[in-house]
Amino acid sequence: MRGRIIRTVTPGTAPGALEPPRQRVESVEIQVVCFDADSYQEMKVDRIDEALGAIEDARVTWINVIGLHDVELLATLGRRFGIHPLALEDVVNIGQRPKHEHTRDHIFVIMRLLHLLEAGERGRPRRPGPGAGRGGRLEVEQVSLFFGRGYVLTLQEIPDDDPFEPLREQIRSGSGQVRERGPDYLAYRMIDILVDSLYPVLERYGERIERIEDELLDRPTPELLSEIQDLKRELLWIRRTAWPHRDLVTGLQRLEHDLISAETRLYLADSYDHCVQLIDVTNTFRELATGLTDLYLTTTSNRMNEIMKVLTIMASIFIPLTFIAGIYGMNFDPESSSLNMPELHWAYGYPTALALMAMIAVGMVLYFKLKRWL
Repeated sequence: MRGRIIRTVTPGTAPGALEPPRQRVESVEIQVVCFDADSYQEMKVDRIDEALGAIEDARVTWINVIGLHDVELLATLGRRFGIHPLALEDVVNIGQRPKHEHTRDHIFVIMRLLHLLEAGERGRPRRPGPGAGRGGRLEVEQVSLFFGRGYVLTLQEIPDDDPFEPLREQIRSGSGQVRERGPDYLAYRMIDILVDSLYPVLERYGERIERIEDELLDRPTPELLSEIQDLKRELLWIRRTAWPHRDLVTGLQRLEHDLISAETRLYLADSYDHCVQLIDVTNTFRELATGLTDLYLTTTSNRMNEIMKVLTIMASIFIPLTFIAGIYGMNFDPESSSLNMPELHWAYGYPTALALMAMIAVGMVLYFKLKRWL
């Protein structure tokens, strides 16, 4: 399946109108994490009012909403946090390019999360990415986050493979610096997790490239060429994710806003380095994938040349044999003239002809070996 951006908004819809995405989860989940240096609380709530009430009681509150089809809930969040309707439209209109926007009260970030499912593996439907062959299926999920004074709000499409679970575990255990810092650092950790999620995906692509290369050297097939084309298309999709992530992190790092501390900007510089490294690895893999196409064509050409060489040698051996057989296959009556094939009356004529043919064939094979054509 070819990668493509799927927009859910109907053409002609008024700007800022919320249309739920086509892909839905069974029910919207709302997770709330409240913490400071000395306390921690985690809960799942059914109503958004319960989550909003927790903001007043903690230094940092993280509200995670899974499922984007409840537009009333999103509208309530927009009113509470002063989110512009156009930003909410970008949240529900999945397929946005990774970016960041800011107002006086909050910063809005959109990023992509790529999932590489094994061939035959099933998961909740996400926006389709390219590929569905032996290398698995690449799928993309949009993750949106808002952070302001005292809160971080994240919105995800589906609950499967939550990338933020390791971060929650660190908050629960009090390890690291998350509990001691503000919402900007928490938002940075989420951005860093989404950036670094490309590393295991690219690692599997590296293994896939090595496997294809080994199979090409052993036995090139049209199926391998098709897989190489899928591989190149998928790597292009990954590059289209990593490159905007780099621009996003650079923009946040340079953004002069009181919601981002100077120390958090230093950490964002590390995420920028990761983005550059991911882009370099992706470009390297794309070049290797292009080289695989050349390797396929070269290997196929070499195999064809080997086949043609064998057929040519066989034809070369049989040319003189066919000539001899053609000569003695002529029907000139030896009784009409002494010049008409006297060997036909010779008792050893047939064995001699066969022996001559065998000697010619063996002699030509030895000559080809001497010339290293065999």
